[in-house]
Amino acid sequence: MTLNPLLCFPSSSNFILLLLLTFASASTNFGQCLQDVQSGKFGPNAGVDNSGNPVSNLSLATAIPYEMCIIACGGGPEAFSWSNFANQFSAWLLPWLALLSQLPFGANDKLENFLTVLLTIGSPVLAAYSAALTVLNSRWIVRRFSGSTYPNTYRTIRALSSLQQAPLELDLDREVLLPSLIVLPENDYWWKELLEHLNYTHTWSISAATSIAWVFIAYIFTVIDSLSDVLQGVEVNGQAVGSVWLWLLPVVVAWLQISPKCDSIRVADALRRANKIAYIATPTGPQIPAALVSNHHAIFLREDDDPLHNDERCTSPIYNYARLFSWTAVVEEISGRFHEATRRSHLFQPVSSDIDWLPSDRNGDMREENRIGTSYEVVAYCSSFFPRRYRWGSGVWGRIIIASILALILQWGTTGAAIFVVWETPTRGLGCRSGSYLIYAFLSTIVWALLLLSSVLARYSVFDYESRDPRETEKHHIRANFAGTMSVLTRQLGKTVAAVNAIWILATCMFQFSAFFDRCYCDSSALGLGAAKAFNVINFNPEDLDSMRDSWIGGVFLAVGSAIVYVVFVNICIDPHIPPSIKRE
Repeated sequence: MTLNPLLCFPSSSNFILLLLLTFASASTNFGQCLQDVQSGKFGPNAGVDNSGNPVSNLSLATAIPYEMCIIACGGGPEAFSWSNFANQFSAWLLPWLALLSQLPFGANDKLENFLTVLLTIGSPVLAAYSAALTVLNSRWIVRRFSGSTYPNTYRTIRALSSLQQAPLELDLDREVLLPSLIVLPENDYWWKELLEHLNYTHTWSISAATSIAWVFIAYIFTVIDSLSDVLQGVEVNGQAVGSVWLWLLPVVVAWLQISPKCDSIRVADALRRANKIAYIATPTGPQIPAALVSNHHAIFLREDDDPLHNDERCTSPIYNYARLFSWTAVVEEISGRFHEATRRSHLFQPVSSDIDWLPSDRNGDMREENRIGTSYEVVAYCSSFFPRRYRWGSGVWGRIIIASILALILQWGTTGAAIFVVWETPTRGLGCRSGSYLIYAFLSTIVWALLLLSSVLARYSVFDYESRDPRETEKHHIRANFAGTMSVLTRQLGKTVAAVNAIWILATCMFQFSAFFDRCYCDSSALGLGAAKAFNVINFNPEDLDSMRDSWIGGVFLAVGSAIVYVVFVNICIDPHIPPSIKRE
């Protein structure tokens, strides 16, 4: 499911109108201020050069000290220019907002999808992390099932990989349900039915390809245009804005390549249809439809209204971070049973103890007679004497680290490029623009850290603990309850910060294009240099222009390079090789 980004920001037109009303009457004119300074109107020490050094002749002054700038020019911004605003907004920001519509959402709820937009914009680190994690999970599940050749192994890999966006649960209390799903030949149709109804895609289309091409071409053209005339609207130029939003392009491309199954209605319907035809073994031997015994299913979706698992239930792919541990636990449980069934079949042990092993048919497929037995025999056939138990899941921390590194490279590579571009634009140093981008990247990282911590705490809160000492058991329950409470709080805090950060970056872009930042304080980089040492460069000399052009080119390479690293990683890791012994099904 896609979401029109214009619907997500219904107040954008009001915000722009407010900017117009606020700045239309602004009268600061730095060109006129510099002429007044050069004429000696404000004394012999009112002007400096572009390095902040005093000049011997005021007529040679090209910059004004910050404190003098406030006196000579005032503290307000330069006058708003609609033509500059419209050109920069349509060239540097509008294409990225339009590209948001190509992200997969799938919650089938407008509020949830809107919150997903805010979370994506507010934390590109989280968006890139979830996408990279999904790719790594798909590779891990193939390795986890390696060595298993029991029927339906390939279908199981495909189904579980496709269900990373679903809040999967296993019914292990009724111990015959899951083994029956794995062992009984009648349940081959269960796996086929599930895959058939999960066989839909959110992938490349003419619309998606056109949107991506439009954004990419617009970015290239605007970069070339800005580099060809560095002085054109330098204070409202969107060069940095283009870099700070560049993370969106590789994230969208990654999700289109992954093609996540995230439509909550279709995923639930796929499981519902499959569970209708599930069979279960009985104590006396004959297999019967599971629906005749109870309405319980081996694999189902979490539907309980528990605040601890709210993010797990939302099928938007950005919430894959919250499903990592629960999904991994499901895969571990199912793969372990497949491996045990494979081990027994390699020893030519049929499920039933009353028959001898029958050789495979001409196609090499296992005979159905070898897969039939009583409920006790079916459970025993895929239950290991020494099961491997992982509290967190095998390889989970390695996947978290790799996905985190890739996401941080993308975020700080693109935003770092934006910071570098405005930092190196005279007056050089930390100013309003670079400071705003720095805050954006920092808060984005904080959101990711909070939500990652929330998922870890949520997993810890559901750990089982057995002890002969009732006091130790009680202490564990206290720790688990505290972890659950902290998980909810950190998640709510993270989402709140993400919403604030999304509004912050949109406001920053508007301020950039509307000349709000084109004032003495911001142009003087007083934030980093301090009021006493800050100065406002008004006229640029040839050395400044060459340095700015080189910095802007460097910023483009840094932003594009980090995006390429992410895309290359996804393309290398996606579609892992599945051994022929598994894929032959």
